[in-house]
Amino acid sequence: MTDNTAGTPLSRAWANAALPALGAIIVIGLWWGLTTALDIDPFFLPSPPDVVQSFLRTPEFLLTETWTTLQRVLIGFGIAAVLGLVIAVVLAASRTVERMTMPMLAALNAVPKVALAPLLLVWMGFGDSPKIVMVVLVSFFPIIVSTMAGLSSTPADLRELARSLSASWWQTFVKVRLKWALPQVFVGLKVATPLAIIGAVIGEVVNPDHGLGSVIVGSGASSDTPQAFAALALLAIVGVVLFYLMAAIERIAVPWARAIS
Repeated sequence: MTDNTAGTPLSRAWANAALPALGAIIVIGLWWGLTTALDIDPFFLPSPPDVVQSFLRTPEFLLTETWTTLQRVLIGFGIAAVLGLVIAVVLAASRTVERMTMPMLAALNAVPKVALAPLLLVWMGFGDSPKIVMVVLVSFFPIIVSTMAGLSSTPADLRELARSLSASWWQTFVKVRLKWALPQVFVGLKVATPLAIIGAVIGEVVNPDHGLGSVIVGSGASSDTPQAFAALALLAIVGVVLFYLMAAIERIAVPWARAIS
């Protein structure tokens, strides 16, 4: 199958940067046109200029709250990534351990995280800790599943080749199975990135002290819908930046994956 994005560096730059920007401009334009054509009250649906004006009224405040949320996201995502990778390696190494623990992990993932948020406040108190734990709970399961799928999909001929070269179990795991699984690992990490933001916002909404989630709660209480949309827009921007940052790390870590896809 031919990749239509292949070509000169200029054409690739257009596909990777200009086209997503064009899509965002079209969506914003449709949003603006809808609010203007239907004369929608900003209380119900603010237009893009209303959101921009709301941000410009208190930029320092909103950026500070964005940084607070971002810190919680990064810490929780880092913990979830390490925890998910370790658990996936252990489960992939032993079918017995996988059969014992996978149902419990699936059950934990099925529990609505919003229901756990008040309990985390009881167990851990106020502050950053329950919010970071919420990020971990929301985002670690996709990393486990994707990593296990990658580790379990190593072709048998590669394992036989490693065995014929007298490679140890550890050498086979690191140089064959883990390397083969890296594309799937990054799939899980990219899926978990927006989930980490959702987890942080859940914690901030339940315990609105600081962060963009608390801004949304406070804006709803004060009927300041444009400020709530400004916070949502900042969350969206953070999500896009983190996703593409993870995609860039993937390109550096596994450049061969795109060549064979």
